[in-house]
Amino acid sequence: MHRRAFLRTSTAVSALAVTATLPRLVSIVRADEKVFDPRPGTWRTFEITTRAEVLQPTGVTRVWLPLPGVNSEYQRTLGDRWSGNAKIMRPVTDGKYGASTLYAEFAEGEAAPVVELTSRFRTQNRAIDWSKKVAATADPAELRMWTQPTDLMPTDGIVKVTADEITQGKTTDVEKVTAIYDWILANTYREPKVRGCGVGDIKTMLETRNFGGKCGDINALFVGLVRAVGIPARDIYGIRVAPSAFGYKALGAGRTTAGWRWIPPTSARWRARRRASGSSSITRSCRRCARSSSEDGKATGSPSTPPTMSRFRTRPRAASSAS
Repeated sequence: MHRRAFLRTSTAVSALAVTATLPRLVSIVRADEKVFDPRPGTWRTFEITTRAEVLQPTGVTRVWLPLPGVNSEYQRTLGDRWSGNAKIMRPVTDGKYGASTLYAEFAEGEAAPVVELTSRFRTQNRAIDWSKKVAATADPAELRMWTQPTDLMPTDGIVKVTADEITQGKTTDVEKVTAIYDWILANTYREPKVRGCGVGDIKTMLETRNFGGKCGDINALFVGLVRAVGIPARDIYGIRVAPSAFGYKALGAGRTTAGWRWIPPTSARWRARRRASGSSSITRSCRRCARSSSEDGKATGSPSTPPTMSRFRTRPRAASSAS
C-alpha cells in the first residue's frame, strides 16, 4: 500500500472510531449530571457538635462559637446545649447585625480551656421563581440597613464606579443583580492559597484587579456591588452538615427587593456550565440558583462574623440526621 493511501485510510478509521465513541461519552456525562430541581416539603433534622480547645492560653481567654441564627421557611432552630470549664457560658447577640454566638469566658490561669456546643435544627429545600413578584415582608428600616457600607465593603469610590459600569443600561433590580452576578462569574476565581475564607476587602480587590479569593472575598464583592446600586444585600454563611444533592461546594449570599433570594456567587458548578457553554450570560443560571434552598444540606448561621478569637482548634463531630 502506498504511504499516502495508508495515511488517508488510517485517518478515516480514527475519525470513525472517535465519532462512534462520542455518543457514549455524551451519555456518560449526561448521566453523571444532577438535575437542579429543589423540592420543598421534606424536613431533615440535624444535630452537630463543635468542641473548642484553646492552645497555649494566656491571661483571660474568651471564645465565641456561632449558633444557628436563621429561622425561616427553610430552617428552624431546635435548641442548643453546651458544656465546658469556662466560668461564664451564655448565648449573646450582636446588637447591629443579630449574629448569635455562644460566649465562653475562662478564668485567668485556666491551663486547658475547653467548651463544647451542640445545636439541633431542621432544614428543607426552598424553591423561588424569580419571574413572580413577591409581596414585601421585610421591614423597610431593615432593608435600608442592608444597603449601608462597612469598613471592608464600601459602596462609594471604585466600588460605585464599577457597579454602575456593570449595570449600565439595566433598569430593574433583577437585571442589575443578574449583570453583577454575570460579572462575578466572569472575573473572579477561587484562590486556594488565601488563608481561611478570605478577608473580604473589596476595595483592594478592585484597585489591584486581583479577583482571586475564597468565599468571604467573592461573596463580599458580589454583595458590595449590589449594595452600591441601591439594592439591599447581605452575606449569610453556613456549615456543611450533609452532602449537597446538586453538587454545591460554596457558601452563599442573599439579596432582596421584595424578599430574600439565595444566590451562591462562588458556585463552581455554575462556573463549569458557563465555561462549557462558551457563554458569559448567566441569566438562566442566576435564576436557577436563586430558586435553591439554603444550599441544601447546609445550616445557615447569622449574617455577621463573631470577634476574632484566640488561637484554638475546633473539632466538629459528624452531624447526625433524622428525617
